[in-house]
Amino acid sequence: ALFAGRGLLKAYRGGHVVIRFALGGCTNRPFYRIVAAHSKRARDGKYLEQLGCLDPLPNVHGEKVVGLNLERLRHWLGCGAQLSRPAEKLLGRCGAGKRSRRGGSRRSALPVAGLAGFLPLHPMTITNAERLRRRRRRAQEAVVPPAEGGSQDPGAAA
Repeated sequence: ALFAGRGLLKAYRGGHVVIRFALGGCTNRPFYRIVAAHSKRARDGKYLEQLGCLDPLPNVHGEKVVGLNLERLRHWLGCGAQLSRPAEKLLGRCGAGKRSRRGGSRRSALPVAGLAGFLPLHPMTITNAERLRRRRRRAQEAVVPPAEGGSQDPGAAA
């Protein structure tokens, strides 16, 4: 029988409950189920409950589709379930934000809205966005030739 609260998590010895992605679909067409599973189980193995789904490839409208049962997600996080790194990137993380240089705690960091609007933003999301912005800026600068201001044609000066 499933109990509400921490009683459910104590039934699993030698591990804990994680919220992670279970891969579905086929080659070159991935599809993920967002599931609550025991940490010792295989990635695509038996899970406790499906909490949502994710289609990472853009559809006709250029959208990546995500469906989440936020009520059940809140329940599992309240029971003490951990988020895997990909799930953290999608949902965010409590207390995520810029850390101080001296290694301050994440709890004192400023909260920011996450990608799914459920938890604060994962710090790697901001870092990856900044890296992508710099790459695009460098690519644009490389494509545009430098303006010739000082050199003139010798025949035009005479």
